[in-house]
Amino acid sequence: MTSSSRWWVATLSAMAMAMAMPSWAQAQVYPQKPVKVVVAFTAGGTTDILARTVTQQLSEKLKQPFVIDNKPGAGGNLGTELVVRSAPDGYTLIVNSVGPIAVNPTLYGKLPYNPLTDLVPIVQIADVPNVLVIHPSVPANTMEELIAYAKANPGKLNYGSTGIGTSSHLSSFMLSKRVGFEATHIPYKGADALKDLLAGRIQFMFATIPSVMPHIAAGKLKPMAVSSLKRSRSMPDVPTVVEKGFPQFEAGSWFGFFAPKGTPEVVISMVNKAVNDILQVPAIEQQMIAQGADPAGGTPAQFGQFVQREHDKWRLIVRESGAKAE
Repeated sequence: MTSSSRWWVATLSAMAMAMAMPSWAQAQVYPQKPVKVVVAFTAGGTTDILARTVTQQLSEKLKQPFVIDNKPGAGGNLGTELVVRSAPDGYTLIVNSVGPIAVNPTLYGKLPYNPLTDLVPIVQIADVPNVLVIHPSVPANTMEELIAYAKANPGKLNYGSTGIGTSSHLSSFMLSKRVGFEATHIPYKGADALKDLLAGRIQFMFATIPSVMPHIAAGKLKPMAVSSLKRSRSMPDVPTVVEKGFPQFEAGSWFGFFAPKGTPEVVISMVNKAVNDILQVPAIEQQMIAQGADPAGGTPAQFGQFVQREHDKWRLIVRESGAKAE
């Protein structure tokens, strides 16, 4: 081989290595700087608590800060759109939930983005079932007794929710529809619904388990049933709505990591693996269960398929309920 030929071989080899370098290098060095993790709701809520639990561990595992950035507004749409418009470089992620991803596309009519195509599912963190809770003044101790009372007293029960079109609202709508009783929906902004339930101004609501666990323990609320297909590990003694004779009644909340469309696959895979490893740590698993969440995990593909099913399910329920964002 002539010196000229050797030069061309060396040059072509160097070019090939350079072309392959970005993906390989990114796999070796991501993250090189702090990663912003947007939460589209206020600090202290279920999304925020779960996000902070996992990001603290991510920071230790991947040796860079994963910093929570709360961007509440418009039912989670504000923070979601912020991430959709962010650079797909792995340094802006979002921990999001059923509302902005699966409910809002129907509830809000026309969004300026599509969360199913403009975001990439990374990994599901947890399922957080809703639990049907009633004020102690309601003369019922079981789901059967509550249904019998509601049917015998049409229109006398008021139920609250954290807002029109939330899983809290739609869960109660589904139940009243399936059971066939009349009750008045009173929408609130966030935690105000729980305050009025505790005060007895409303009689029942579906609430996320973490938000009501202390009140149930204190005897201030009575749990009737959870909205997941299986019993929650956080409240194993509370039956499911399904067990009470309503098949396929699944109307809880869920939470997971997403990234802007176009984020490198190597980043998606790295974050997915790290989160799955974190969720399998016994101390973290028990912490989340104590907070009212059932740890999930899985592959990006599994999470993507789950999100699509949730979107299709809630689209039908929102349309049937007639709910529209205010």
